[in-house]
Amino acid sequence: MIGYGRNNFTWNGSLRELGGSCPVFCAERRRTSMTAITSSCSGLEVLLSTLQNAGDVESTLNVLKVLDELLSAGTDRRFHYMISKGGSEALLTALVKFGRSFSPNYTVLLPLLQLLAKVGYRDCRIGMKAEEAGAVLLTLNLLRHNVKDDMRAAACLWAIQVFSSSGQPFMLFLLCWAQTCLLSKCLESLVEPSMQLMRKCLPRTPLPLPSDLSAYTFPLPGKSNGMADVDAALDESGKDSDEDDENNQNTDSRDYDEDLETDLNKLLSRPDPDRPKYLLPYYSFLCPELSHDFQELDLSSESEESSSSSSLLYEEDMLLHSLLSSRSRRRSSNSSTSSLSSHTDTAASRTYTDTSQIEACDVDSQSSALSTSPSIRTMVRAATDKDGSPGQRKHGQDDEVEGPEEESHYSTTIDRLLEKHGPRILHHEPKLYCSTATKTKSIPGFNVLAFPDFWGHLPPPGCEPMPPRKANIQRQKVFQDIQRFLNLADLINEVVFDLEDSSVESRCDSLKFFSKFECGNLRKAVQVRRYEYDLILNADANCSQHTQWFYFEVSNMVADTPYRFNVINCEKSNSQFNYGMQPVLYSVKEALEGRPHWVRAGTEICYFRNHFCPVRGRQRATFYTLTFTVSFKHTEDVCYLAYHYPYTYSALQVHLKVLQQSVDPATTYFRQQNLCGSLAGNMCPVVTITAYPAKKAWKDMHQLRNRPCILLTGRVHPGESNASWVMKGTLEFLCSNDPVAQSLREAFIFKIIPMLNPDGVINGMNRCDLNGKDLNRQWCKPDPILSPTIYHTKGFLYYLNSIGRTPLIFCDYHGHSRKKNVFLYGCSVKETLWQSGSTVDTVGLKEDPGYRTLAKILDRIAPSFSINSCNYLVEKSRSATARVVVWREIGVLRSYTMESTYNGCDQGIYKGLQTGTREMQEMGAKFCHSLLSLIKDTKAVYSTRLIKHVEFDHASHNCFEDDEPPCVEEIEYSTNCCALKDTDLDSEVDTAIAD
Repeated sequence: MIGYGRNNFTWNGSLRELGGSCPVFCAERRRTSMTAITSSCSGLEVLLSTLQNAGDVESTLNVLKVLDELLSAGTDRRFHYMISKGGSEALLTALVKFGRSFSPNYTVLLPLLQLLAKVGYRDCRIGMKAEEAGAVLLTLNLLRHNVKDDMRAAACLWAIQVFSSSGQPFMLFLLCWAQTCLLSKCLESLVEPSMQLMRKCLPRTPLPLPSDLSAYTFPLPGKSNGMADVDAALDESGKDSDEDDENNQNTDSRDYDEDLETDLNKLLSRPDPDRPKYLLPYYSFLCPELSHDFQELDLSSESEESSSSSSLLYEEDMLLHSLLSSRSRRRSSNSSTSSLSSHTDTAASRTYTDTSQIEACDVDSQSSALSTSPSIRTMVRAATDKDGSPGQRKHGQDDEVEGPEEESHYSTTIDRLLEKHGPRILHHEPKLYCSTATKTKSIPGFNVLAFPDFWGHLPPPGCEPMPPRKANIQRQKVFQDIQRFLNLADLINEVVFDLEDSSVESRCDSLKFFSKFECGNLRKAVQVRRYEYDLILNADANCSQHTQWFYFEVSNMVADTPYRFNVINCEKSNSQFNYGMQPVLYSVKEALEGRPHWVRAGTEICYFRNHFCPVRGRQRATFYTLTFTVSFKHTEDVCYLAYHYPYTYSALQVHLKVLQQSVDPATTYFRQQNLCGSLAGNMCPVVTITAYPAKKAWKDMHQLRNRPCILLTGRVHPGESNASWVMKGTLEFLCSNDPVAQSLREAFIFKIIPMLNPDGVINGMNRCDLNGKDLNRQWCKPDPILSPTIYHTKGFLYYLNSIGRTPLIFCDYHGHSRKKNVFLYGCSVKETLWQSGSTVDTVGLKEDPGYRTLAKILDRIAPSFSINSCNYLVEKSRSATARVVVWREIGVLRSYTMESTYNGCDQGIYKGLQTGTREMQEMGAKFCHSLLSLIKDTKAVYSTRLIKHVEFDHASHNCFEDDEPPCVEEIEYSTNCCALKDTDLDSEVDTAIAD
């Protein structure tokens, strides 16, 4: 009966038939207005006219029903035809007529609002039409009176959501209305929906970048164009969930139970090795303690040999000694260090060259991609000239090579500063750091040192509590962002720093930014208002994702002035910044006054989804803003801001060198070697720590060579600097004179690879290596060329397994961005099957419960540790991680990931406190304490000598608090972000009606 053509929409049946289906047309006395309609009018126009003029409920309901049936039976063309005939205006007129009554009839209003939502969604001018008809304020008032009625409130919100499509005018109206609601306590519940609607109106704004790709690119061997396959990397990154992202907190991930591995064959079987066995003896050089003859133990030559246990120790000692003398002697020591570097593992290098089948990369062939400088300007402030304030830099000279006079000037400056202000920081030597950093290879060729890395850091004397979250701070920031959009004329919007354009000059009254140093990450800074800056982070090299880590220098500030910083391209959907976490700040002036501390800083901190989008479309197109305000203590200071306490590759190198000098060579066997070279040619160090045998008797030598092995790794994700601080605590404890450490050295051989991703750390990346991939997803079949550190670490594990020395423990140190405390992830067949609800009968499965031992001990002795956050489940999405691969393929029962919070603790003696470097290093030491439980000689474990050094005062096992809730913002904030299709809205409305 319905005819729908290109140019008309008519009722083809008779008026009698129309009336039969819609009784409203049968009563002529109730249709006096119908006489004005000419015979040429279409049936649709009749319906719309009736809707506008009908005054009774029954007639209006019948018209709405017919219209809904007519529109539902066709396509969008019917909607657009109805709109062209004044359908939106008719619906709005009816809404105003029935909604303004003293007692609104919701029997009519509900279907009217629902039909208006469907039609208005297709009308690009619906917002303006609603405002002209007076329907916007009316609908908001209806919402105000029905906030406790789900059906009525939903109908009003559908209509308001449709009205919001008009953009800026409607936003301005809503902003004024929301601010009015704030003045009345009874209307406050409407502010949040209004705010979300305003955010939906914000247009999607591309980041002000020339490209989504990282500013750093590196030519990869084996690639036809020398670059990573960015699109493939993006697809892979989008599918893989983070090891540090707890599954149940990611609302976009697959159902957690479905991700659990339920295939018993995969859980129990051990895959074949990924390489032939004849290649494994190559890794024998990484077990020098098994072949060392320990001649220094001979009494006849003890005095002679003890002073020169190895040429390595001698040359390192000479280097450290020479760094305390004049600049000329420092130069000679640098050349000595260069020769030392090549001497350290001559045999290993020879084997590495000969074994061409497993060569990880040709470092020399990639040297052209690295712009290494022969000298490094140290960025030491306060002494460049008499009148210059600390931190003044000539940006135009950043990439210039210094001449002898300039280098001498900087050397003299360093000497004066160190003599006058130099801190006494354990296991840190500033001059050695300068010398070491010259050999660190970066993509852009860094020739500047960040002052905190050079000078060093001491933990602040007191604890740093989590600041309380200011009430409604997020609402306040969103309102400010909306006002910013509505008042573009009030903005400065001037670029003051650009990593890719050194010609950019900042205004004289603006802050000055810089990030071109090791671990630094800031791509662009835009001054938005006088004291507000938008900051854009650089994506990981050779890809366009993983923006979370930041570390940059800021100067030219005015003291006690609140500066707002907005990091606008964060990618994680939630952050501990919403739950008490603060960024860290380092002040050069404070350091020169004797307080070289990284401290937690920032107020009015919140983390929320914004309206920015990539320059070009991408699967993961949602960005988040981290906003915080900082008031600096000193005018014209130079400060550094970072996501977390930075720990550079050069700092690790210096730490290992100084640590080697600190150990007692008569009792502690400490040997640093190079596992392999990275893609950029930076060495990946591996450290062996154990105790010297008491004597060179057969029994003592046998005990040494049969000690169980423990393998520890860290920093596979560059942005997880907390993992390095925990590893630092582990290293320092194992090299200490503590009786527990001595017992552990006598019982175990520790193999430690403290930084698996040196290139990522150096270049300020967050997640990946230079190949644009997450190295902790490459363990199943690591590429020897593109993932050399993972390939050779796994090869070393295969070798240990082949000679009957499978590690007793494997632990990979990580950082966790969404949870508090420190905890372990392990692997268990039974727990995985139980959690997944598998029908497999586990009664007959035998599994050693020893994988839980460490967590139980740590829960008693480590204040930061939480056993409630631990789990031992094997997920399909984690099948290529170190923890799972080492457990499944190498057969290590106790294979763990140790996750450390960026924030702090919600339990025990540290409850409510943010974690600092002191607490992280303490956690590294406590992890070592827990290993006492694995020593077979229980008398040694529980001897009085050792027990008094282990504090069993932690009671987290009696505490339990749920994980952090998800972000408050559960909806999309822009019509272009996961855009809602017309049919989606229709089905949502229809479903609600049916319910």
